[in-house]
Amino acid sequence: MDETQKKILALKKKRKALILAHYYQPKETREIADHVCDSYEMARRAAEAKEELIIVCGVLFMAETAKILNPQKTVLTPNPLAGCPMADTITPNDVAKLRAENPDAAVVCYVNSTASVKAACDICCTSSSAERIVRSLAESRVIFIPDRNLGAHIASKIPEKEIILFDGCCPVHDRISENDALEAMMAHPGAKLLAHPECRAAVLPLASYIGSTAGIIDYAIGSDDGEFIIGTEAEVARHLSELVPEKKFHPPKESFVCEDMKKTTPADVLNSLERDEHEIEIPDEEASSARRSLEKMLTPK
Repeated sequence: MDETQKKILALKKKRKALILAHYYQPKETREIADHVCDSYEMARRAAEAKEELIIVCGVLFMAETAKILNPQKTVLTPNPLAGCPMADTITPNDVAKLRAENPDAAVVCYVNSTASVKAACDICCTSSSAERIVRSLAESRVIFIPDRNLGAHIASKIPEKEIILFDGCCPVHDRISENDALEAMMAHPGAKLLAHPECRAAVLPLASYIGSTAGIIDYAIGSDDGEFIIGTEAEVARHLSELVPEKKFHPPKESFVCEDMKKTTPADVLNSLERDEHEIEIPDEEASSARRSLEKMLTPK
């Protein structure tokens, strides 16, 4: 570890802070985290946190989620410029319009969304819980926002329900085409494709496994196979190479990178610990409504 990382670990201990980092974070940021996880696990860890100071190394909606679930605690986002293009595609007004057009439909909100959008919905979900949550609803019609690719995947799993989609997507996952996936499989014959459901519908049938980031990691580690094409952000292939160096992991293409997830550096984290800068604040009424949606997601059915 370098000197900045060592300072972070010492100050984190002194301040009794919790550092959460997403799998897509660069290695040097992941190395100073207490937990490296996907969005569902980040939400769960935040909800159960005993620490009074939580630092979220990810993108803005992840820090907002931590604050919503811990309104009395201090939540910092080390780099406030680390946003999520998918979360920015939809507004509460869009949700209101969809509700007006479909008054009998429940609104399920993917956790990759802003606090204000979560507050306008009935229940949140992650990629790992989306199918379970949609199935659990009494309504036969469901508005699924904002990711059309994940929503379409869930619709294919639950044909008895009508899933109304919003035209949003993760630009990183949506960038991978069927041809990109096929070329990667040709370049690495015998390697299994593991795909995130944020990928396009044409890519998913090529995959041996479809699941959340955590699910992809667990599958790759537990599989008897020794080579994989990792159909999610490229950092996951690097992370897996660290965990199981005896296996081979390839991104579908080298440009499969979320630039926002790479914005948070150890220097940013150290600044947060030293100065308490970039604190997350959410209006009480908005936070209360969003909390209800998130807590329903976290409550097993």
